[in-house]
Amino acid sequence: MTFKWCQMFAKDDASVVEDTPVFEGFFTLRRLTVRHKRFAGGDMTVTRELFVRGPAVCVLLYDPQRDNVVMVEQFRIGALEHRNGPWMLELVAGIIEPAETPEAVARREAEEESGVALGELIPITRYLPSPGGSNEEIHLFCAFVDSENAGGLHGLESEGEDIKVHVLPCEQLFAMVKTGQIDNAATIIALQWLQLNQAELKQRSS
Repeated sequence: MTFKWCQMFAKDDASVVEDTPVFEGFFTLRRLTVRHKRFAGGDMTVTRELFVRGPAVCVLLYDPQRDNVVMVEQFRIGALEHRNGPWMLELVAGIIEPAETPEAVARREAEEESGVALGELIPITRYLPSPGGSNEEIHLFCAFVDSENAGGLHGLESEGEDIKVHVLPCEQLFAMVKTGQIDNAATIIALQWLQLNQAELKQRSS
């Protein structure tokens, strides 16, 4: 038997009744009252706080010639109580400002956070990391890079960044995902995608 999912509702089946600012700081919090259709028929109204984050970019910096990935390590306030501590090994990432393209942000952030120039930029996917309470959307890319001279300390002091660059072999990173040493979503998704597409990427870059 074959099962097929068919989306029942669309964007127009939900509407904002009330939108109230709650907090404005480094991030924004709003309280929304929304009316939307129900699976059983009719409508329902809910009130929720929304963490307004907006779109962002994450980039996997892959060197297909050496089979290495350029990673960044930095302090993350959201991981302050994390079992492994708040310094996380992750992808280059940045917020997409108004009028910017995801591709332009990827190249800018790679230079600022790692000092590495990007070659071909390959879209992986777009996804919502926490749609139960945030509107953040991640544009995830893979970029071909030359990792030979990558390393050192980077980041913009004006933005409170303190970033250490690491060059690590793919197999080590795949193992770190498996053991839970790497446990942030964008990095896991990107590395698992790389593991699935590694041979094709090497052929594509040759």
